[in-house]
Amino acid sequence: MSMFSYKEFHFDFVGKKKIWYIIALLVIIPGLLMMAITGMNMGLDFTGGSILEVTFDTDVELADVRAIVTENVSHNPAVNESDDNHFTIRIEEMKEEDSQALLDALSALGEVTVLRSGLIGPVIGQELLRNAQLAMLIAGVLMLAYITLRFKFNYALTAVLALVHDILVLLSMFTILQVEVDSAFIAALLTTIGYSINNTIVVYDRIRENRTYKGRMDDATLVNSSINETLTRSINTTLAVLILLVAMFVLGGDTTKNFVLAMIIGLCAGFFSSCFLAGNLLLEISKWIGMDLSGNRKKVQK
Repeated sequence: MSMFSYKEFHFDFVGKKKIWYIIALLVIIPGLLMMAITGMNMGLDFTGGSILEVTFDTDVELADVRAIVTENVSHNPAVNESDDNHFTIRIEEMKEEDSQALLDALSALGEVTVLRSGLIGPVIGQELLRNAQLAMLIAGVLMLAYITLRFKFNYALTAVLALVHDILVLLSMFTILQVEVDSAFIAALLTTIGYSINNTIVVYDRIRENRTYKGRMDDATLVNSSINETLTRSINTTLAVLILLVAMFVLGGDTTKNFVLAMIIGLCAGFFSSCFLAGNLLLEISKWIGMDLSGNRKKVQK
């Protein structure tokens, strides 16, 4: 039983394309401007900082250690428990007196023994960022090739452009909200790409099917009809995942909030691009490169 009955919608996606373009630009442009002026709020994975390994002589809860560390630092710390009462704390670079103040605060939980204290560089984060950029580049090239084989080049190009929109929205929103960017953000970004391309392919597959069975329709009407026919499926799958993500954001721990927030933004951006942008971009790009929705070159009238 689906959340909504599979009735046919009659929403004008193509006729209102300028509205969808403006909405997308209203999110992306301010975010890019703010990114150029202030930059993103990069986390310890990318900026480096201090690392502190401590152990307690009594049983200590991870949540208690994380709470005390969070109260004594300005950026979100990374606190992990490796063994019983053995904790690794990653924080921004601190002065010696600030580090001592943190240890004094932790001593309220029990006698603290420092196993390691030092500085760490952003090398791992920079390598992660390079690998993520490489992964997105390879994924983009492979998707261009695969979708060109399965559909046509105009479909492949517009699908990748829709993904660029999703990436820019996610980057823009995290910049505007100044949410800390860490390694989990990269994971959410790559997950968003996978989800969004799947939804876009569903829409494009229906356009291709309808091109065969409803060949008398003009291209704009065909795209509009195909998006409306897949809209129920898109809403159902998006809401199902969104409900889970919202529950995780509200009820989950602090360590997962940024990741879940990125997933929520990426999910919404992917739904918007698949339903409101991809079809319109397909029409625009096809017209620009002189192809129809079947991928054939349009004959130039003399």
